[in-house]
Amino acid sequence: MDTAPHLGLLGSARAVLAGLVEIGHTRLQLASTEFEEERLRIAQLLLYATAALFFLGLGLVLFALWLVLLFWDSHRVFVLGAETTLILSIGAALAGVWRHKARTKPRFLGTTLTELQRDREALQTGTAPPP
Repeated sequence: MDTAPHLGLLGSARAVLAGLVEIGHTRLQLASTEFEEERLRIAQLLLYATAALFFLGLGLVLFALWLVLLFWDSHRVFVLGAETTLILSIGAALAGVWRHKARTKPRFLGTTLTELQRDREALQTGTAPPP
């Protein structure tokens, strides 16, 4: 025998609305987590890029000075030209690597959008959306 009280139309509507609000809350929490992960990823990229540029720049300047001093009496103009070419080539290669790394990232809010798509499909077919 069923002893649970019958909610009626208004009670059922409230239950459905509560379920939808709960689903929305879960999806917003997921979006918030993805925002935080993306913020941390960008901060980490900037930190590593700044540190790498500083130390590489300092090292290249010191190496260039050492080479010019080493060849001061014989081929200083050639050494300066070769250093300039090498430094510009390295800079271009590193800029290419950084650009590739910055572009190859997970789709922003990808998981949240996937879950919202699943919710929409479940609501359209009349099945219960996943939590």
